[in-house]
Amino acid sequence: MVVCVYTEDRWGDILAAVASVRDQSYPALETLLVVDHNPVLLRRLAKTYGDDGAGADPHRVRVLANAGPRGLSAGRNTGITASSGDVVAFLDDDAVAERDWLLHFAEGYADPRVMAVGGRTQPVWASRRRPAWFPEEFDWIVGCTYRGLPPGKVAVRNVLGGNASFRRSALEAVGGFASGIGRDGHRLPLGGEETELCIRLTRAVPDAVLLIDDRSVIHHRVPAGRERFRYFRTRAYAEGLSKALVARSVGAREGLESERRYTTRVLPAGVARGVRDALLGRAGGAGRAGAIVAGVAAAAGGYALGSLRARRGGGRFAVPVPEPADAPPLPQGAGA
Repeated sequence: MVVCVYTEDRWGDILAAVASVRDQSYPALETLLVVDHNPVLLRRLAKTYGDDGAGADPHRVRVLANAGPRGLSAGRNTGITASSGDVVAFLDDDAVAERDWLLHFAEGYADPRVMAVGGRTQPVWASRRRPAWFPEEFDWIVGCTYRGLPPGKVAVRNVLGGNASFRRSALEAVGGFASGIGRDGHRLPLGGEETELCIRLTRAVPDAVLLIDDRSVIHHRVPAGRERFRYFRTRAYAEGLSKALVARSVGAREGLESERRYTTRVLPAGVARGVRDALLGRAGGAGRAGAIVAGVAAAAGGYALGSLRARRGGGRFAVPVPEPADAPPLPQGAGA
């Protein structure tokens, strides 16, 4: 289990995330907290889970520093390298997992073709309920499962990184997550690193199966600031920039395959539902329809600008190169 953390502002969330992992019906071999360039948080967590008490706990928790550049991708790679399990799972630092979360992940790997298993992420709104204008089709804005993903246990192009697991052999085949894609402390909330990795994975392992099992449930906290339209628009724009980087890395055909169906089928249906609800006098209908249109426009603008920058050589990311089979192992805790 790897949980990447970066700020003391989420202290209570981090403790809750770790507690939910420790309470799993299918126990994790170990839990790694990877701290992203925050020495104060690193010392505080090391004291909390160190030898002064938690070290004797049968559910082992290790605290280590991100050994690579600032950002979620390098933090995950640090956790992958330092871990020892055959399967590596990831949980967001502001989420809690239901008790059978890892159990359902583990069941998926009974099929040797399965290289990744993800789950369902449900929002926990700061205001206690979904804002009336916020469309379920855009729940990915707040890191959650959105309307349009198929239900049940199904094969997908990519899993969602904050609620996912991978075979170690699959991660080694592609060298881990690419840096320069996804969250890195930039003011824009970028994403897309798990999409890029999953596409490279299916290229490297052509018969690989990637699953989402919606019985593997986590509950993801949505702070008040992310319930506002300003964040909605900014995140949609940032996703467009991210998709341009992904398309540059793996090609537009694969990089945007799922997005085409989502844009041409799921979103028009969402607009139609919003308009219908507005005509029936239901709260938020017009707002949801308008938000979908605004979200599409913002994402399209971000993608256009990102593509232009990429053509001019302004896009910056690094795709990791897998180690050759006879290479010596990386030292414990080193970045991949």
